[in-house]
Amino acid sequence: MGDVAGIVWLVGAGPGDPKLLTLRGRECIERAEVVVYDRLVSPALLQYASQDAELIYVGKAVGREAMTQVEINALLRQFSLRGKKVCRLKGGDPFVFGRGGEEAEVLADVGVPFEIVPGVTSVTAAPAGAGIPVTDRRIASSFAAVTGHGMDDTDKVQWDALATAVDTIVVLMGVENLSKIAAAIMDGGRSPDTPAAVVHWGATPRQKTLAGTLSTIAEKVHSVGLNAPAVFVVGDVVNLRAKLQWIEEKPLFGTRVLVTRAESQAEDLAGKLEAVGAEAVRLPLIKTVPPENPKPLDEAVGRACCGGC
Repeated sequence: MGDVAGIVWLVGAGPGDPKLLTLRGRECIERAEVVVYDRLVSPALLQYASQDAELIYVGKAVGREAMTQVEINALLRQFSLRGKKVCRLKGGDPFVFGRGGEEAEVLADVGVPFEIVPGVTSVTAAPAGAGIPVTDRRIASSFAAVTGHGMDDTDKVQWDALATAVDTIVVLMGVENLSKIAAAIMDGGRSPDTPAAVVHWGATPRQKTLAGTLSTIAEKVHSVGLNAPAVFVVGDVVNLRAKLQWIEEKPLFGTRVLVTRAESQAEDLAGKLEAVGAEAVRLPLIKTVPPENPKPLDEAVGRACCGGC
């Protein structure tokens, strides 16, 4: 697709590891005049944006938000109707609990062209990072992904029906209501001894995983103060983690390293650190720029050259 005036790319940024961004997603960031990004988007992805691009943070967290969804919708509509190329950068996949459908509908209503760029969803990526496959032909041939954001009268998840309908249950945005969710699944007929795990910041160097059972997992999470973002996994596949965990086995896992090299040099070192499990924080403190007046430098070089000939 060539450049189109006034378009919005709804881009899935993946689960947090910047290297899990798709190639198409990177292209959209690079071409955008405006980048509207969420809280769970890795800051490292913003390096792909043009220096002239406007970066707008619209992140949400439990109990606070930089901008309401109505305001975000209005922002996308405003910029796109002005002919801007907008990259709406969202954690995970825009159509998996990402409100991408709502934002695309707003654009469709005013006739703004848009493109959906799928991303790696934390539904599968977070468990995978913890060594938990959501399916395994020996023990799990089905899985369901649900949101645990609401556990009041507005909750639309039929926990009693879901409890035994699939082999693996993956709950996003449920850590705040973990004890209620676990109780609802047990009330629906799932055994209290069913293996369960919570993966915090899954598929990133900040990952932390707690495993237990449906009856014990909430207390374990509460005891260490684990909070969002986290994915809750229920099912026999959790037992495979004992053999398949891999991120936590990397030699520098759990280590944070500040990379202060020049931006042009930082990526190579950061990549090597991340390959062995470290969290590389890029903070370039060195920048090479041409002098405002090159004449004194040219003269000094000329004298040094003549003196050494």
